[in-house]
Amino acid sequence: MNRINFVLSILFSCAAIALKAQQSPGELKIWFNHPAGSWNEALPVGNGRLGAMIFGYPFAERLQLNEETVWSGQPADFVNPEAKAVLPVVRKLLFEGKYIEAQKLAQEKMMGDKKEGASYQTLGDMLLDLEVPENARNSITNYRRELDLETAVAKVVFSAGNITYTREIFSSKPGEALVVRLTASKPGSLTFNLRLQRPGEKALIQYSGTGISMSEHTNSGVGVKLVSKAALTNEGGTVQATSTHLRVEKADAVTILLTANTDYRKGDPESLSQTQLNNALKYAYADHLKLHVADYQKYFKRVNLDLGQTNGIYFPTDARLTAMQNGNTDPQLIKLYYQFGRYLLISSSRPGDLPANLQGIWSDGLWAPWSADYHININIQMNYWLAEQTNLSEMHQPFFDFIEALRPDGRKTARDMYGMKGIVAHYTTDVWHFTETSGNVQYAMWPMGIAWSAQHLWEHYLFTEDKAALRSQGYPIMREAAEFCLNWLTKNPATGQLVSGPSTSPENTFLTKTGERATMVMGPTMDHMIIRDLLENTIAASKILARDAAFRRRMEKALGGLAPTKLGSDGRIMEWTEEFKEADPGHRHISHLFGLHPGRQITSQKNPELLAAARKTINHRLANGGGHTGWSRAWIINFFARLQDGEQAYKNLIALLQKSTLPNLFDTHPPFQIDGNFGATAGITEMLLQSHAGEIHVLPALPAAWQKGYIHGLSARGGFDVDIDWDNGKLTRLTILSKLGNPGLIRFGEKTVSISTVKGGKYAFDGNLNPL
Repeated sequence: MNRINFVLSILFSCAAIALKAQQSPGELKIWFNHPAGSWNEALPVGNGRLGAMIFGYPFAERLQLNEETVWSGQPADFVNPEAKAVLPVVRKLLFEGKYIEAQKLAQEKMMGDKKEGASYQTLGDMLLDLEVPENARNSITNYRRELDLETAVAKVVFSAGNITYTREIFSSKPGEALVVRLTASKPGSLTFNLRLQRPGEKALIQYSGTGISMSEHTNSGVGVKLVSKAALTNEGGTVQATSTHLRVEKADAVTILLTANTDYRKGDPESLSQTQLNNALKYAYADHLKLHVADYQKYFKRVNLDLGQTNGIYFPTDARLTAMQNGNTDPQLIKLYYQFGRYLLISSSRPGDLPANLQGIWSDGLWAPWSADYHININIQMNYWLAEQTNLSEMHQPFFDFIEALRPDGRKTARDMYGMKGIVAHYTTDVWHFTETSGNVQYAMWPMGIAWSAQHLWEHYLFTEDKAALRSQGYPIMREAAEFCLNWLTKNPATGQLVSGPSTSPENTFLTKTGERATMVMGPTMDHMIIRDLLENTIAASKILARDAAFRRRMEKALGGLAPTKLGSDGRIMEWTEEFKEADPGHRHISHLFGLHPGRQITSQKNPELLAAARKTINHRLANGGGHTGWSRAWIINFFARLQDGEQAYKNLIALLQKSTLPNLFDTHPPFQIDGNFGATAGITEMLLQSHAGEIHVLPALPAAWQKGYIHGLSARGGFDVDIDWDNGKLTRLTILSKLGNPGLIRFGEKTVSISTVKGGKYAFDGNLNPL
């Protein structure tokens, strides 16, 4: 143990002895002993679409509000009309090695002119100004601000002037409302002003009786119309509306309810928000809380993780994070971080809602970083890597519905931009479902967005074998994406192999022989890995559904002619068609390892030589500064897990917590991006259970730091729920629930066992995979 670690452990142990006598803070609570100093310390609550960030100021509370459909912008068509004609010219230039000429031509003739920007926006703020005697304002004690992941309830508690004030905040899915409860230990102690506000000062805000109404047509009319309604019920005291706020005087307790909607889905946000508020007002606070907790826990409680005990839970979360940055070991912080990822997905992606965006649903201001849009060159996909495997399959559905909504514009873009059938989308989109591309070819000339997204539909089938969903939604999308790819592939005149292009390896560049920086080629490795994945999945789906035999043969023929993954002279997987010198060898995207993760083309069972090449590829990236963004580091955790290297996976997990995690445990790019949270939770899961290679592989990448623990409730492909217990780094007990009655192959280390199951059957094994 190094000196810093030793000192920290002594301090933690000594302080914990004193703190244990006061309270047990709970293993799954993110908590602070001070208000949020910035948005990056505030605590998030959400019901899938309606969220808030809680700052916890004692006498001037701020709840920053979001509703998932509050967006500026509008549908637009910006296909470059010259793209279709110039496509063969660009391809010819690339085949001839004239990369700069091709790039300039594509920039001028293929990029669209997207005139109108769009961004996710804050709904506004709920502000509470609490009045207490002046002497009490300077005597705050016992302050605590927390988010309980077990109940999805945030709480602020403090004492001032011998009175303890408590606020409880949650966003209820059953109630479709944000619920805020204020209480005090002494009757008649709650006197405060309540108001709503929105940046830009264009919102119409009205106060009447015990209610508030806020409305605005965002972005000066180029965006959605929003309406938010709030009402409070007081126990004791009085309520009076003024022109600027609601004033509560001498109440014993107060419950505030807030609803919000927009016209994004063509409904009337005024009537819908009022109806939701009226329904919410029918319930007492205790009923709201009971319904909310029951609804949330039916998802959250499915998975339970233990990685070992420490005294860290007796310290505020930001202090624990700082200690980890200084070398302290805290497995319970990793457990908290893991379950926080699951909490965030439940709280930002419910069936019927939009998928989690680049910031989930939590974003401040009128113009979010990167617009908080849907980058489909990894970011939205990473958001959903954890969905199936951590037993949150229902939360995957918003992503499927979003891909479905891209199809009409995707057909139009395929036709008008490329003269082809099928569906296509490029590197990003937003709630207006555009699939055209614009901007710089370095990131924009990449037409694999839907092809990659379609993988999630097949993964959902592999975990659930929901044939009805595959037939009605999954396969139709996969087929149209595959149809575009079949049309998109063209023969390399030098080799006769099918290649994709013009395209990029997302956002990366290389140096030509003359030293110029270029980005486009014919046949980038990632394109081919995605297309191979898509075609194989679509072939399998067509067989299951007994459909499209002739189309299946086309796909099979294309697979046979597709240019393979190649290794460079140094043994690394090549990123482009030639062994170019890398302009940025530590680039954040490691796109040419798609086949390792999230794909399944590179496995020890299929091609150990590619597995070794993948390791060299990752090591080279890291040696040159890779993993410097949160989401990139999360992807690297998944890579090393798939390489069955628990030590390197753990090392990169710790690096993510040390270098790319904000005080409230949000991931930072920087700034905040939620994909790193989701990707890291997926990576920890991959360390403990894998099923992508036709086996239920138990503890494939267990690090030495996790000598003893368990994880219960994970899902494996084939319809299995898996409980794993281990001690001294070895499996001690394995329990498998077969939800579908499929046979299975279990692996631990070098040992494998085949099992036959019945639907609903439960099967237990000891550490040597002997049946119990």
